[in-house]
Amino acid sequence: MSTEEWVSAAQRGDPGAFHQLVSSNKKKIYSIAFAYLKNESDALEAIQEATCRAFTHLSKLKEPKYFQTWFIRILIRICIDEQKRRHHIMPLFRITEPLAVDLELDASISLKIAMDQLAPKLRHIIILKYYEDMTLSEIARLLEKPEGTVKTWLNKALKELRLVFRKEGEHA
Repeated sequence: MSTEEWVSAAQRGDPGAFHQLVSSNKKKIYSIAFAYLKNESDALEAIQEATCRAFTHLSKLKEPKYFQTWFIRILIRICIDEQKRRHHIMPLFRITEPLAVDLELDASISLKIAMDQLAPKLRHIIILKYYEDMTLSEIARLLEKPEGTVKTWLNKALKELRLVFRKEGEHA
């Protein structure tokens, strides 16, 4: 069956069809949630919440062919809400200066630290573009922004990341 047929069956009350819709992209859904929340249990909880919200609001989906985009948008909003909730919790300590070079962090960890310093909208673009291999037009549709805006945000995010790594290189 096509996505539209699965959505139609799910909207008529078939829970198996809804399960098929969600589970058909479970790896992508999980990787998006994990990229935002950086914690398996939080990612799974966000997916569960997104699944519940999508199931209860499925009748509001006007274009069945965009089910995955719609579902991912719900998931991202939940992840953003969780990030905001976390931000209000006072950490025991906060790194305010670049970590010492002698810690020899690998590039992956350095990138994650640098990405955490980006504004949320810029971080979202990087995650969707480079972690999820989405095209700019897919990202624009998902975030409901013009493609030109997405390109601008991507360029700004990359520029900020380059600046962070350039500063790290000077400290080495």
